[in-house]
Amino acid sequence: MKFIVSSTQLLKQLQILGGVINSNNTLPILDNFLFDLSSNQLKISASDLETTMSTTISVEADETGSIAVPARLLLDILKTFPEQPLTFVVESNNTIEISSDSGKYALAYADGSEFPKAVELESPSSTTIAGDILATAITKTIFASGNDDLRPVMSGVFFQFSTENLTFVATDAHKLVKYVRTDVSANEVAEFIMPKKPLTLLKSILASSSEEVTIEYNESNAKFTFDNSVLICRLIDGKYPNYDAVIPKENPNKLTLERGSFLNAVRRVSIFSSKTTHQIRLKMAGTELNISAEDIDFSNKADERLQCSYDGDDMQIGFNSRFLLEMLSNLGSSEILLEMSLPNRAGILTPIDGLEEGEHVTMLVMPVMLNN
Repeated sequence: MKFIVSSTQLLKQLQILGGVINSNNTLPILDNFLFDLSSNQLKISASDLETTMSTTISVEADETGSIAVPARLLLDILKTFPEQPLTFVVESNNTIEISSDSGKYALAYADGSEFPKAVELESPSSTTIAGDILATAITKTIFASGNDDLRPVMSGVFFQFSTENLTFVATDAHKLVKYVRTDVSANEVAEFIMPKKPLTLLKSILASSSEEVTIEYNESNAKFTFDNSVLICRLIDGKYPNYDAVIPKENPNKLTLERGSFLNAVRRVSIFSSKTTHQIRLKMAGTELNISAEDIDFSNKADERLQCSYDGDDMQIGFNSRFLLEMLSNLGSSEILLEMSLPNRAGILTPIDGLEEGEHVTMLVMPVMLNN
């Protein structure tokens, strides 16, 4: 088995696939990339059993074969080469020899048949979406998902497809983000929970891609096909909480603010908040918003005033500044609207501008009890 491939093209694909491989695998074979050669196509796969990703690149070859090559070693050597053709030759003594312009390098390989086979989806439903739209949906939601092993359903992003729109939701019980696209729809109603790891991979690959992504899914797995790549992952099993029930419908107190100045003020004031609660206090009255924080243990306190447009009763509400900062940083608008009803009910944050046609973002942040 022998093939010739561009060093930079191979490295680029392997770096993407490398994101699938865990640092400590239970099965040694998972520390490898699977190389599957047929005619002039080299299919490279990586897996951690839960997620399997493969991509196909063009090479010069006239044979077929399948081998598993050590991922870390191969990535390390490829990073050192300038752009040049590399020749890979599988030797009879269980090593694969790489020949560059200046030298030869041999590394041991394993039999490709030991590599776990990717799952085949039986009778899947399917939806097509532009890559950059999917990447935006993931970016806007994934930060709000939880890390609690006891509640696995909250550690992923909830995909909810209907014939009218696509909805993506993430929550960790303290904050919630709902991202809706009314300009894209599915052929039938479906919902499933995607784990974080494959989503993080997709987010980085599709960030600036206008490629169409075909999403196929059934009860237990989802498959994303785009460009020359395929990603298959196991879905999180369980029922997603009824998120609509926690979004307050009546919010008479409306605060409109310039996002940048609010973000910077919260960032500054939060430095002086308690290191355990990260609590900041918002006090609204007339056209003025007062943001304050205090760390009683160390006698640190901060107080800032911002001009705002406020419609509602004078009120005080406490938030965890970390959640507020994450949300404000994730929005791209220049103005935001914060809607509230009572100091013990969730606040709803929405962007006023900066959205594309058919794009809707709703962010919800739970308040914290103010200690007077």
